[in-house]
Amino acid sequence: MKFTAAELGKLLNGAVEGNPEAVVSAVSKIEDAQEGALTFVANPKYASFLYTTKASIVIVSKDLLLEKPVESTLIRVSDPYSAFSVLLEMYSSSKLNKTGREEPCFVSPSAEIGENCYIGAFSYIGQNVRLGNNVKVFPQVYIGDNCVVGDDSVLYAGVKIYSDCLIGKRVIIHSSTVIGSDGFGFAPQADGSYSKISQIGNVVIGDDVEIGSNNSIDRATMGSTVIKQGVKLDNLIQIAHNVEIGKNTVIASQTGISGSTKIGENSVIGGQVGVVGHISLAKGTQINAKSGVSKSITEEGKQWNGSPALGFRESLRIQAVYRRLPELENKITQLEKQLRQQTGGESDGEA
Repeated sequence: MKFTAAELGKLLNGAVEGNPEAVVSAVSKIEDAQEGALTFVANPKYASFLYTTKASIVIVSKDLLLEKPVESTLIRVSDPYSAFSVLLEMYSSSKLNKTGREEPCFVSPSAEIGENCYIGAFSYIGQNVRLGNNVKVFPQVYIGDNCVVGDDSVLYAGVKIYSDCLIGKRVIIHSSTVIGSDGFGFAPQADGSYSKISQIGNVVIGDDVEIGSNNSIDRATMGSTVIKQGVKLDNLIQIAHNVEIGKNTVIASQTGISGSTKIGENSVIGGQVGVVGHISLAKGTQINAKSGVSKSITEEGKQWNGSPALGFRESLRIQAVYRRLPELENKITQLEKQLRQQTGGESDGEA
């Protein structure tokens, strides 16, 4: 995909400074860019590369003051980072612009396939499945019976979606993620064994959700496990049965959410966080990495840290004291020694 500086300037509503006929066909980091590449400067610490880069076109702030001449053609915009993100999205979309059906694959005669869909080789589309328009199903994807996948969604290679699950519009699911596997439900028996509790619910994923690779999102025992609109999940996350994650929540890698927990919207959960089951986290909750949450959080917009998780400022004070424990121990030892000297050698309070 090739663009001239004039075309990009029009697309980004930016001002072209330099050769409007400069052509780019690739994107690159500014420090590595070569002729024919497009790049950008948003962070001031990278501004020095503007004078040495070989990039043909550089997107910069409209307010950037040049310290010396540059060889690249500049496109001045209000927000270089956002403008470059728009172009990256276009570049990525062009790579995904596949349609048609590769063989061998299996598509049930009862399945409804929308317009401009792509179904990759060795994929399986079960009975009564409905794929919306422009859905991309990459090779070796499994979609079980009665599933729905909304318009413009992308299922990368190896994604598995068990029966009855509902996927919204513009959802991206990365490779090897499993949606709708059985929740961890077992009833202890008198003889010490465990009897499996059938998991007959499903998973419902809202619009504009992105799920990283190797996630496991369990189906509900009854009802639905719900991932609401705009949620972003990193790689390697476990979401247990009947969990509900509020819209626009972000969760980092290696986090585990136990069954029936409800997470409020706009929450931020760091990596390697563990959350016990059957609790609720208030809207806007922020959990620091490696924390353990063992009880409900009712106060909105608060930061938490540690295991068990405490208020963020409180946890920092505790950490400060913890680091001083050797010093405090020495002080206590000295005070005990002084006390013994003052009481004639007695080390306790007995008369």
